[in-house]
Formats: sequence, structure tokens, C-alpha cells
Amino acid sequence: NTEEIARIRLVEPHTDVLSPPGHRAFSDPPGLLRFLDRLRALSGGKPVGFKLCVGSMREFEALCSAMQDTGIVPDFITVDGAEGGTGAAPLEYSDSVGVPLAHALPRVHAALEHHGLRSKVRLLASGKIITAFDVLEALALGADACNMARGFMLALGCIQALRCDRNSCPSGVATQDPRLYRGLVPEDKKDRVANFHRETLQAVLELSAACGVADPHAITLERFVEFAAGRHDV
Repeated sequence: NTEEIARIRLVEPHTDVLSPPGHRAFSDPPGLLRFLDRLRALSGGKPVGFKLCVGSMREFEALCSAMQDTGIVPDFITVDGAEGGTGAAPLEYSDSVGVPLAHALPRVHAALEHHGLRSKVRLLASGKIITAFDVLEALALGADACNMARGFMLALGCIQALRCDRNSCPSGVATQDPRLYRGLVPEDKKDRVANFHRETLQAVLELSAACGVADPHAITLERFVEFAAGRHDV
């Protein structure tokens, strides 16, 4: 890391900064929820939640039980599928670890409903959501909204070189090297990103209409499966 990064992250400059396997502020589900509640209080009531890639539904069930016991419920939960990830992650993790979004999202949705928590939590979907079809699929599987990163990164100029952690991104997107990021011109790229956003939302509305619903949030899993029959394995 550079002097600037070290100053921002409060770490030693010119050293490797690896993400820790755990969080020092908590070590169990009740501790996580108390930490969220503290963040919510310190931020003046701003929405606070957490993101996870499901590895074991038993662990998520334990989180749901802790919500019931403590009375502390996150404002949102983001479910990241195994398809998600970053070019900075080891390939073994990004290729093999975690439950795919199409399997994890409905299970999390069902678990929250089973514990009487679904109406209190916004459920967000993340994990290789690129097209309007992906957005509609996530909504059909139980999501309230989607996080989309990969599509916007591609619109920005990312070529998926998988060098996000090396400061040598050839497209200039994930680097602090002036020789590389000078090719990333905001005045040019902003229009491409805005166009991608606008056209994707328009496509979501068009697909919703093709499914026979006026609102994308009204799509049901059954209706989506009928619409996507032979196209996508849900």
C-alpha cells in the first residue's frame, strides 16, 4: 500500500494489508447484531445491514434466531452469490467457494419468512448481476433490490484482467499508478456508465411487461419460470 492508502486506512505504509478472517468487534450472531445496532445509533439512525455469501444455512438460521432473541433486526441483508467476487480474490475462492445466488437467495428469503422477519428486512441481491434478465430473476427469487457492480465496471472499461490487488490494472480502473489511470477519462466514461444504467432499467421494464406485470417487483417465481422456460435454469 502507498503512503496515501496507509494514511486513510491507518496502517503501516508499504506493507501488505490482508483482510482478516474475522471481525474483532464481534464473534457470534448476537455480537454482530449489537455491533449493527451501535453503528445505527452512532450514525443517527441511518440504515445499517450486512452482506454475506451463504456457506451454511445453519449459520444463517442462527442469525435469524439471534434477531428474534435480541430484538435487533438489520435494515437490510445483501446476499452475494458464489458468482460474485473481485479480481483481488484468490481464484480458488472466487471460482469454488459459496452457494450460487439462485440457490442462496430463495433460501435466505424463506428463512426470514419462517422466523417472521421478512417484512422487517430489505433483501438485496448481489453476484454477477449484469443484464436486465439477471435483475428480474433476482426479484423473482425474493430480492427487493439488486447490487450491480460487474456491469458498471465493464461499462467503465474494465477488461477483467484480475490485477485489482497489484496496482497494475491495464485499463486504469483499479490502480493508483498515474501512467495507467490517465487512460481513464471521466468525461468520456461517465456517459458510457450512465447509458448502461438507463438502458438496463428500460430493459427491466420491457421484460416485466413481457411477463405480464406492470411493476418488476410484482414478478413471481412461477411467472418468471414460465417466461424463462428453456432459457435459464432457475
